[in-house]
Amino acid sequence: MKKSFVETIVGLFVVIGLICIGYLTIKLGKMELIGSKHYQVNARFQSISGLTTGAYVEMAGVNIGNVDSVSLDPERKIAVVNMKIYKEVVLSEDVIASVKTSGLIGDKYIRLTPGSSDMMLKDGDMIFETESAVDIEDLVSKYIFSDE
Repeated sequence: MKKSFVETIVGLFVVIGLICIGYLTIKLGKMELIGSKHYQVNARFQSISGLTTGAYVEMAGVNIGNVDSVSLDPERKIAVVNMKIYKEVVLSEDVIASVKTSGLIGDKYIRLTPGSSDMMLKDGDMIFETESAVDIEDLVSKYIFSDE
């Protein structure tokens, strides 16, 4: 009788341990199983040099989401950025997406500037107003090699 009680307790601890490991795997892996806290919007840019997956999406200096993926549109030869935005943040149809740098040579992120339209973006919609990243190397080379 005592042996089966000990085996039951050990089995219970093993099951609890496996549940904890599964929970931590989901939370640390940032997986969403039941319901999502985000919706996705896309934007096309001429250049996103230095922007990576996982970069912040900010509005008014507040983090409102992350860059989910970056790809190249094979037809237009421009970059397509897929962003995950928190559901509580509602974006108007005429929002402006800009690629910015934090600091002088810091990480790249997306800054969204709100618009004034009454139409709101829905899951999977496209942001049409975009500003590409400023390439510091091009600016420096223009300054150094200018004729003046």
